[in-house]
Amino acid sequence: LRALSSDSPLPPPPFPRPGAVKPRVSCSRELELKTTLRELLIYIVFLTDLCLLTFGMVSTDMYYLNKAMSHLFLEPSSSEDDRSGFGSIGSRADFWRFAEGPLLDGLYWDKWYNNMTLTLQNNNSHIYYENLLLGGAQIRQLKVRNNTCSIYPYFHTFLEDCYSEYRYRAEDRSDFGLRNESEWKYTSASSLSPWYWGSMGLYSSGGYMFTLPKSKQESVEKLVFLRQNSWLTRGTRVVFIDFSTYNANINLFCIIKLVVEFPATGGALTSSHIYSVKLLRYVTYYDYFLASCEIAFCLFIITFIIQEAIKIVKLKKEYFRSAWNWLDLLLLVVSILAIAFNIYRTVEVSLLMEELLSDAHVYPDFYFLAFWQVLYNNMIAVNIFFAWIKIFKYVSFNKTMTQLSSTLSRCAKDITGFAIMFFIIFFAYAQLGYLVFGSQVEEFSTFQNCIFTQFRIVLGDFNFETIEAANRILGPIYFITFVFFVFFILLNMFLAIINDTYSEVKADFEVIPSQELQIRDLFRQ
Repeated sequence: LRALSSDSPLPPPPFPRPGAVKPRVSCSRELELKTTLRELLIYIVFLTDLCLLTFGMVSTDMYYLNKAMSHLFLEPSSSEDDRSGFGSIGSRADFWRFAEGPLLDGLYWDKWYNNMTLTLQNNNSHIYYENLLLGGAQIRQLKVRNNTCSIYPYFHTFLEDCYSEYRYRAEDRSDFGLRNESEWKYTSASSLSPWYWGSMGLYSSGGYMFTLPKSKQESVEKLVFLRQNSWLTRGTRVVFIDFSTYNANINLFCIIKLVVEFPATGGALTSSHIYSVKLLRYVTYYDYFLASCEIAFCLFIITFIIQEAIKIVKLKKEYFRSAWNWLDLLLLVVSILAIAFNIYRTVEVSLLMEELLSDAHVYPDFYFLAFWQVLYNNMIAVNIFFAWIKIFKYVSFNKTMTQLSSTLSRCAKDITGFAIMFFIIFFAYAQLGYLVFGSQVEEFSTFQNCIFTQFRIVLGDFNFETIEAANRILGPIYFITFVFFVFFILLNMFLAIINDTYSEVKADFEVIPSQELQIRDLFRQ
C-alpha cells in the first residue's frame, strides 16, 4: 500500500501476446486486495480480543444485584406506609422517617424469614443473607451559612435569616449543635474523592458525617438522638447515605449512594446511584484468560502505535487529510486512556483494599474505587464503539459500501448548510418552550430538557395535554407549528438531500465496472 500511495508512476503493463489469456485481476489491484484482506483478518483478531475483554467485565449478575438493592431501599414494601419510602421523601421529617425505618430494616438482617434469630459472625450483617455489609453505613450532610443571600429592604422587618442555594463558597464549616462528636464538626475529605453532581448543584466531598453502629438498636438510638437535637437545620442542602456490600457468590461489590437534596425552594429531591463492580479481577480461571486478553490488547495497541508513527513520518501532512487516519488516532488515544485507567484502578484496589477493611466499625469508602471502575468501563465502551466503526475502512472495496460513503461525502456540504438552518429553527422553538412552559411543565423546566423534549416530539413521544394546560393559547400554536415546520418540512428536506445525492452516486457507479468479481477471482486463485 505504501508503494501504491507514492507519487512514482507504475510501469506500464506489457502487451499481451496474441492468443494469450488476459488476466482478470491486475497486479496492482491484486496486491491492494491482498493487503486489504490481510489487514482485515488481523483487525478481526484484534476486534475479537477487544470484545472478549469488554464483555468479560460485565454480566447479568450486575443488573440483578442492582435491581435487588433498588427494590430493598428505594421501593417501599406493601406492609409499610407509602410515605416512608425513599422516593416519597419530601421534607426533613420524611427523611428521618425513612432513616429510622426502611433504611435500618434494609441494612440489618438479624433474623431469618421465620423470625429465628441469626448468629452473626463478628456482628456482621448480610443483606438478603448473601451480601456482606462492609463496615458501617455513613451519613453525611452539607450546609450553607446564614445570610448568604440578599433580602429586599421591604422584607427586612419580616425576615431575619436567609440561606442561599448550595455553593462551595457559601458552605458552612463551623461547629454547631452539641459540638462534641464528628457529626457536629466539619470534616474535610481527601482531594482524590470525587465531587457529586446532583440535581441542584455540584457538592463537595467533605461535610458533617457519622457512621452508624454495627447494632440495629444502637443505630436507632443514634438517629433518634440526632433528630431530637436538630442535626438537620435550615441550612442543610444535601444528605448522603453511603454504604457498600460484597457478594462472594458472584464476586461483586455493590456501592450504594442515596442522596436527598433540600433546595432553597423548600421540599426535597431524591436520587440514587447503585454501582455493581468487579474490583477483585483475577480470581477464577476465566479471569486469568481475560488477563491474557488484556496483555494481547496492549500488544496490539503498541503495534498500531508503531504503524501509525511510521505512516506519519512518511506521509507527514498528507496523513492528516484522511478521515480514517483521524479515526485510527482517536482509537489509539482512547485505548491508551483505558489502559492507563485499568492500571491505576488495579494498583489502587491492591493498595486500598486491606486498608479499607482493616476496621469493621468504620465506613470503607469504596465509592472512589467504583468511580474509577465505572470510568474505565465507559472508556472501554467508547473504545469498542470506534473499533466497530473502523471496520468500514476495510470493506470499502465493496460496491455498496463505497456508494454509501460516497453519498455521505458528496452531500456533506448540503447537509451542513441544512443543519445550520435546522438548528436555528430548533433552538428558537426550544427557547420559546422554555420561556412559556418552563415554570409549569417538567419536560420544559430547563433548556436542556426542552431540547430533549423536542427530539422526542419529532419521534412521536409527546404529552400534548400538559402543554395545552400550561398555556391554552400558545401551547397549541407552539405544538402545531413545530410539528409542521420541523417534522413535515425540514426532515423531508433532509431526506430529499440524501436521496438525490444517492441517486447521482448510484448513476455514476453504474458506468464503473464492478470489482466484486475481481475479489471472487482473487479468492479462486
